[in-house]
Amino acid sequence: MHQFEIRDEFYLDGKKIKIISGGMHYFRIMPEYWRDRLEKLKMLGCNTVETYIPWNLHEKEKGQFCFSGMLDIVRYVQLAQELGLMVILRPSPYICAEWEFGGLPYWLLKEDGMRLRCMYEPFLKHVKEYYTKLFEIITPLQITRGGPVIMMQVENEYGYFGNDAEYMKYMKQLMLDLGCEVPLVTSDGPWGDAFECGKIDGVLQTGNFGSRGKEQFALMRRKIGNKPLMCMEFWVGWFDNWGLECHQTGDIAEHVKDLDDILAEGHVNIYMFEGGTNFGFTNGANYYDKLTPDVTSYDYDALLTEDGRITPKYEAFQKVISKYTKLPDVTLTTEIKRKAYGTIPVARQTGLFGNLNNLTQPIESVVPQSMERLDQGYGYILYESTLKEEVIERIRLWGANDRANIYVDEKPVVTLYDRELLAEYEPEQPLESGRKLDILVENMGRVNFGPAMEYQRKGIDGAVQINGHQHYYWKQYCLPMEDLSGLDFSQPLAEDAPGFYEFTFELEEKADTFLDMSGWGKGCVLVNGFNIGRFWEIGPQKRLYIPAPLLNLGRNRILVFETEGKHINTITLCDEADLG
Repeated sequence: MHQFEIRDEFYLDGKKIKIISGGMHYFRIMPEYWRDRLEKLKMLGCNTVETYIPWNLHEKEKGQFCFSGMLDIVRYVQLAQELGLMVILRPSPYICAEWEFGGLPYWLLKEDGMRLRCMYEPFLKHVKEYYTKLFEIITPLQITRGGPVIMMQVENEYGYFGNDAEYMKYMKQLMLDLGCEVPLVTSDGPWGDAFECGKIDGVLQTGNFGSRGKEQFALMRRKIGNKPLMCMEFWVGWFDNWGLECHQTGDIAEHVKDLDDILAEGHVNIYMFEGGTNFGFTNGANYYDKLTPDVTSYDYDALLTEDGRITPKYEAFQKVISKYTKLPDVTLTTEIKRKAYGTIPVARQTGLFGNLNNLTQPIESVVPQSMERLDQGYGYILYESTLKEEVIERIRLWGANDRANIYVDEKPVVTLYDRELLAEYEPEQPLESGRKLDILVENMGRVNFGPAMEYQRKGIDGAVQINGHQHYYWKQYCLPMEDLSGLDFSQPLAEDAPGFYEFTFELEEKADTFLDMSGWGKGCVLVNGFNIGRFWEIGPQKRLYIPAPLLNLGRNRILVFETEGKHINTITLCDEADLG
């Protein structure tokens, strides 16, 4: 057993220690690659790995917990320990992380009046029930019990969200009551109210920033006194959202100087060491003056690429770190291949409309209901209704998020997005002789930062107005894209309509590869049943990462769901990423 203490500095078993850590989220990386990434972290010169813990994956549905496969945090932490690394855990209910709903589970929004991250009893009840299970899993991993976990974080960047000091005290005490024995920290931007609102008595404040390290540490020193200085998130890159002109990258020379300044005075956690991938529908979004959902790749311009390759930034950082610690000899033990498998023709295709009843049972209601009220968290939802004799002159959606494709008689009429969903759409010519109205709404990723988080019900949570009056009686088809085994490929696919495209191919060797979606509109992709994420022609990301562990020796199946009716008859598997 060991002891880790926070005094004037960090002490391990009574000896001063410098924390050189890298952030890497186990839930964004295939488990088969955890060892490779951790070996590369150690080879960099780091002695610690940091990770968030996402509530919305570990308790995807209320009361149903998962800690296996990609979510086997015990295995991840024990593997780090096997390699001689210490671990920082950040188990906050809220993680931000450019992650769907900041890590909060969608089902919180089923409850009317839900308030997040404050002394609101229904929220605290759910947190306590989750933490009771989570801490059964993670408390044995603490350094005081023979594990490698040296610190845990209370909440996350709370100073950017609120000033409920009682809530922060509650969260601290809850962790202690459930068995946390290692020192606790907070992390906030070291500026003004953010640092002040996020603090808790008896808990070390750490800072999150990406530049001017010496200046940030000077600010922090005035506020924390004779305590260790740590940058808990040294932002060495940034994330991409759909619609950016190009992939965002940082200035290596500036980052190198800041890293040197930080290590000269204190301790660091590099965010991110490797970013990984927002598989499935797990990407988050921001909302400032408009909605900006994040792309599938979380490459982050990190030290390792999304698929784990060493970058020039890695090599530059390694030189700096070598000034502060002896670099260990590390032999990389995982062979990773990358391969361009070439172009594959479409094997079969079918339309969405003809398959609705094969994929899900409709739920009927007088008024349209949000995904959350129908126990759906992610993906798409289709609202279908029979029109009376209306000649459609105006359509308006109330309480709708995020993107709605509207069809009359299964023919596309308009796509509404973000704030446009609250605006009236008036066709140039009235839409006559309509018999069926369909509205396909996509959850583009719940906002993960700021007050907009409390307004993230997806689908239609209000009403559909036609010509100024509300239209009633709807069939609602939940489409989380989790079980597509019922697809009937004999159903036709109409032009400009949403549909499914199946590709099959045989492999004699498994390797990492990248799916080029050039020529396709918008949608998601499943590889052998695993959802690898979204694509969108607006970029910047053009190719989706397919890790080798998702592929089979022998037959493989790629299923593309496309919503815009924009497609070609092939896909191409390449050996290089294209993040735009």
